[in-house]
Amino acid sequence: MILPIYAYGQTVLRKVAQAIGPDYKDLPGLIEDMYETMYSAHGVGLAAPQIGKDIRLFVVDSVQLEKPGKNFKGFKKAFINAQLLDESGDLWMYEEGCLSIPDIHADIERKPVIHLRYMDEQWIEHTETFEGINARIIQHEYDHIEGILFIDRMKPLKRRMINRKLEKIKKGEVDVDHPMRFVKI
Repeated sequence: MILPIYAYGQTVLRKVAQAIGPDYKDLPGLIEDMYETMYSAHGVGLAAPQIGKDIRLFVVDSVQLEKPGKNFKGFKKAFINAQLLDESGDLWMYEEGCLSIPDIHADIERKPVIHLRYMDEQWIEHTETFEGINARIIQHEYDHIEGILFIDRMKPLKRRMINRKLEKIKKGEVDVDHPMRFVKI
């Protein structure tokens, strides 16, 4: 089922999400709905706060970024109760966008290597290292479960320049091709 994506301004996007247990109600169904919602909105990642749930869950599918002849290996995974253990390497810029903040993109600096602990859908714990675009997608989604949006990582001047656009998004004055839930003003 395609779920509405919560737009910039919704309070759930600014909460630090709560850990869940194996008894979380219909977790497999929720994960399936999150993938369906993400694909419908043409995303490569989606965090539970973006669908109104303040839980430590996000899904990523970077396989769709693979291109013939390119040396990039994507993956498709659900991350439950993730903990970012370490980030390393020299900061690098890359343009990011967000399904909760449509039509806004910005170059964001992040470190290229992360070390992450998480549970998978079978509640098996993993500690893995991710690099490059895969690391960046995870960092972006991990920020969501920490109540951080990519615009918080923008340079101050660039951030001020988008304030009017952000207010329009908050009010629902944006054209999107997927269901969204806006702040009632």
